[in-house]
Amino acid sequence: MKFFLALSLCIAMPFALFAQDIKWPELDKSPTDMATYPREAAFANYLEADDPNRSPKIKVNYSRPSKNGRVIFGDLVPYGKDWRLGANEGTEVLFYQNVEIGGVVIPRGRYRLYAEVNENSWDIVVSSYIRTSGSSNLDKDKELGRFKAKTTKTGSVRELFTIGFQKVDEGHVNMLFEWDQVRATLPINLNASELAGPDASPMDIASYPRWSQGQNFHETPEALAANAPKIKIVYSRPQKKGRNIFGELLPYGEVWRLGANETTTFTLYEDAKVGDLELKKGTYGLFAVVNKDNWEIIVHKDTNSWGAANHDDETNVGKVIVPVATNKQTLEAFTVFYEKVDDKKVNVLFGWDTSMVKMPVTFK
Repeated sequence: MKFFLALSLCIAMPFALFAQDIKWPELDKSPTDMATYPREAAFANYLEADDPNRSPKIKVNYSRPSKNGRVIFGDLVPYGKDWRLGANEGTEVLFYQNVEIGGVVIPRGRYRLYAEVNENSWDIVVSSYIRTSGSSNLDKDKELGRFKAKTTKTGSVRELFTIGFQKVDEGHVNMLFEWDQVRATLPINLNASELAGPDASPMDIASYPRWSQGQNFHETPEALAANAPKIKIVYSRPQKKGRNIFGELLPYGEVWRLGANETTTFTLYEDAKVGDLELKKGTYGLFAVVNKDNWEIIVHKDTNSWGAANHDDETNVGKVIVPVATNKQTLEAFTVFYEKVDDKKVNVLFGWDTSMVKMPVTFK
């Protein structure tokens, strides 16, 4: 019994001594704080489920130095130099959605904020170089932009550096930076413009006759008549990229949008017969059921669509079955082309990889 008691004291004693030696940190002179927009999103668990303020749009973590009787701007924080926008660790902002600042779209994500302070304005810097302290040795190549924030004099002295928000309207908010008697205002557009980058399957137009799209270049009535538009097909062009296309990427027996992205459209400028299908002039959508030996080209009216998902067969006008042939060359991109037969007849060629079909169109 004495042995176990002695053993327990030996084990417990180092922990007791260790606990007595702990020196707990004091309150930081520039404590860290957080600002959230909308403010209510910081306590979303108190809000009703359908409250629009439950979802945060912007959150900032920063440290708050005190004035302590000092001259701040132009002295403690020199003009013309980068400042960490606070103290200690770098100030970080989290955008929960794409935003637009000074005409530049900032994608949703976490960023570092710092500023070049000048007398009449601050340049607020948004950088992807996060987890940094201070404003030294920052990688300028990671700056997404420097944005003007106008400064104004406040009527009272703010002892602690503070970041907050001022709602302008449903789509705009000002991020405010305030210390001493200076306020800097950075406008943020919450309805950021979304412009598409390069498309992996770029859209193209195939017109027949070829120069029917250039009516303004034809100088004689004869040239205009010879190039009167008959067909226009607007489609997107997926790439092969080393893949097996027919029977694999495009399984046999399934409906394909005959291209990529938006539904391929087929415009006839005069009444015509497509295979055995009578069509009035107008714009139609095109799909295809790809089979090993033939394609079933479906003509439909559901042109305002993205591919064949949720397609209503009631919008189908009819189908044309055309045999599959083999190309002499491998087509990297899906391609639409025309083969003139005579003045009244043309074949529309659809080709990709080593496969090709011809859809006959006869004008009346």
